[in-house]
Amino acid sequence: MPEPFSGPATDPAGLCTDEAVRRLATQGPNELPAPPRRGAAGLLREVLLEPMFLLLAACGAIYLALGDRHEALMLLGFVAVVVGITVVQKRRSERSLEVLRELSSPRALVLRDGRPQRVAARELVTGDLVLLAEGDRVPADLRLRAASNLAIDESLLTGESLPVAKPVAGATAPVLAFAGTLVTQGSGQGEVCATGPRSALGRIGASLRAQPAEPTPVQRETQRIVTWVAAGGLALAAALAGAWGLTRGDWLHGLLAGLTLAMAILPEELPVVLTIFLGLGAWRLAREQVLARRMPAVELLGATTVLCVDKTGTLTRNHMAVRQLWADGAARPQAADGPPGLPEAVHALLEYAVLASHRRAFDPMEQAIGEAGQHHLARTEHLHADWTLVDDYALSPQLLAMSRVWRSPDRQDLLVAAKGAPEAIVDLCHLPDAQRAHIAAQVARLAAEGLRVLGVARAIARAGALPPGQHDFDFAFVGLVGLADPLRPEVPAAIAECRAAGIRVVMITGDHPHTALAIARQAGLDGGAPPLTGPELDRLDDAALAARLADTCVFCRVQPEQKLRLVQAFRARGDTVAMTGDGVNDAPALQAAHIGVAMGARGTDVAREAAALVLLADDFGALLTAVRHGRRVFANLRKAIAFVLAVHVPIVGLSVVPLLLGWPMVLMPVHILSLQLIIDPACAIVFEAEPLEPAAMRAPPRPAEARLFDAALLWRGGVQGAGLLGLVLLAYLHGRTATGQDEVARALAFTVLVLGNLALIQANRRWAPGGGAGQPWNRAFGWISAGTALLLAVVLCVPAVGRLFAFSTPPWPLLLAGAGYALAALGWFAISGRWAARRALRPAPRPAIPPSA
Repeated sequence: MPEPFSGPATDPAGLCTDEAVRRLATQGPNELPAPPRRGAAGLLREVLLEPMFLLLAACGAIYLALGDRHEALMLLGFVAVVVGITVVQKRRSERSLEVLRELSSPRALVLRDGRPQRVAARELVTGDLVLLAEGDRVPADLRLRAASNLAIDESLLTGESLPVAKPVAGATAPVLAFAGTLVTQGSGQGEVCATGPRSALGRIGASLRAQPAEPTPVQRETQRIVTWVAAGGLALAAALAGAWGLTRGDWLHGLLAGLTLAMAILPEELPVVLTIFLGLGAWRLAREQVLARRMPAVELLGATTVLCVDKTGTLTRNHMAVRQLWADGAARPQAADGPPGLPEAVHALLEYAVLASHRRAFDPMEQAIGEAGQHHLARTEHLHADWTLVDDYALSPQLLAMSRVWRSPDRQDLLVAAKGAPEAIVDLCHLPDAQRAHIAAQVARLAAEGLRVLGVARAIARAGALPPGQHDFDFAFVGLVGLADPLRPEVPAAIAECRAAGIRVVMITGDHPHTALAIARQAGLDGGAPPLTGPELDRLDDAALAARLADTCVFCRVQPEQKLRLVQAFRARGDTVAMTGDGVNDAPALQAAHIGVAMGARGTDVAREAAALVLLADDFGALLTAVRHGRRVFANLRKAIAFVLAVHVPIVGLSVVPLLLGWPMVLMPVHILSLQLIIDPACAIVFEAEPLEPAAMRAPPRPAEARLFDAALLWRGGVQGAGLLGLVLLAYLHGRTATGQDEVARALAFTVLVLGNLALIQANRRWAPGGGAGQPWNRAFGWISAGTALLLAVVLCVPAVGRLFAFSTPPWPLLLAGAGYALAALGWFAISGRWAARRALRPAPRPAIPPSA
């Protein structure tokens, strides 16, 4: 373990920013050595070892053996261009992932310039004052200066499964908290004494390098299909080479034909497409303030059928203010959002509510209570800056109340202030039934206005040993505090959009039922079904719970542990569940959901580590944006794959048909390689950049088990490709019949194939009815089309280049006929697209969703 930092003690206000910057430059960042970055040479080596480029090398060797040096050099020139495109695409994807890693780096709450602020953990320096709270990951080695019921899980370092208590008061030796350990209880403040490799974690050689990413389901499916197709293609290529050699006695040209067929069949674009789609997809999400920590979440977003969201901070602003104060015995609540000054009857209520809160509050409710206290009780005897905190009793799942024990300078007895759920406070006060009913009526009235209601109580305790639990104090009920957290203005429209998309939204909150229902009505979630409370949930068996889930959209007084059961129950119904959470106890439910969503600003480190997505903006709009993006990624991925399948059909056909009909080779390796200049950018750039289909958010979610390579996609790609193959063969026969020259026929067939590829891209950019009508311009498609037209013009019009392609320039009437064949291909794609839409497998029926969902 490291020695405690022995420098001068930091000022209680923390370091100033200039000093922190100076120390950072001297000490270096607070992080362990990162894995070496893969350079351009490494990427180039990886690309050159791919099967496609090994086949190209073999083809170049055969051309040299045949004495066709110009063809060999031309092939190598195209190889250089395609390699360059591939390396750029891979580097772009890696840069996107590097940005995501920076976004996902942990953050720490520090005191700098006398105020708390969030900074990246890598920017911490020795002497920084770090504030810790339950659920935080300790960002560096700290020497604790203050602690309140602080316990830390140090199993990462010691293997000890139980959290270690960290009492600071009365300690004779420095009390340390070590980097990478987890705060499981309480709060504290510590001074950074070691960072980065000098921390305990760094000294024992622990590595924080990212583990190799597990392949996603779509990646596994694609890899399996690529393997099957590649194996089958190589077998066919060997058969073609043998048949060519046996029937024509030309084994070198037969081997060249076989390698050409292997290149035509090998769908090497598919893994590249997946890598770039998922990498750039996660990068685009990050630009929308949504961090994708696990790639499968991007795939599943479009299949989400149920969004389980909490109220505070997601549906509401998470900025609370005290609105109503009701003291026990008063006739009606007192408004608290007016000018300073309150009736004496509620002074004690606000006084004890402040005492029951942390002085340095980070919880929005405690912040609101503190602000109200400063507003109404300033310069009165009801604020007690000189009182000393003796101990506190934390909130627990068994008792939704917390108490803080104080010592006054001028009295011997201790004063205890408690606040929490009204029913918990009433229980602590052991009130008679009549008074309980009276308080419950006031709670219902406040909650019906959409207020979050807290009860407040006080007690006096003798100095000395404190009791083990809050129930042992003799509490007196003081009153109720009503806090408002207004609904975000964009929420009703967003929930209506979810409903139109077949996505059910349910609210899970710890609030009182009346408060939850009031917010639900404002948000458009009130479907008429009664809310389900946490205690009622505990009394239901699985069958009864499943029956209630059918139409219940509001779950209130729910404990974090109960969220796990709700997620499992929704999954048992066949739903694809996304759930938001921010607390330590939310982690199991976040992991159990198909898509766990953590709050980036107010969430704990534990919740963020358990989640697949992190909402950096902490609002419902960002979550809906993520759903839209998930649908867009999956839809565009299918379009790209359909294009890849369709474009390979004529390439394979033109490699096989000449053997069957006794023709010379129509496509050679140089032709296939030049086509890669269209196929790869089209798949990876054009389709990835396509916006969401206009009607995509008015369609039900796709089934979670929907396969990327399903019958509808294979049928669409096969029919489109077969039609293009037929038109290219007609163009070849047309050119051969009109001129009697194989070189002219080959040039015309290649022209129709290239133009047909562009038409195929255009046809697959939109699958919705109406095709491409009104679709926005895609700049990537524009550049690819212009570059392709220029390449085609050079090949057809410059005789020296044309000879390298084994072309002769067709006369103008044949070129016009080729344009006609390309237009016919575009028409065929439109007709076959409509057929494919009718034959497409219908998604699972939309589940019954109540009007509020």
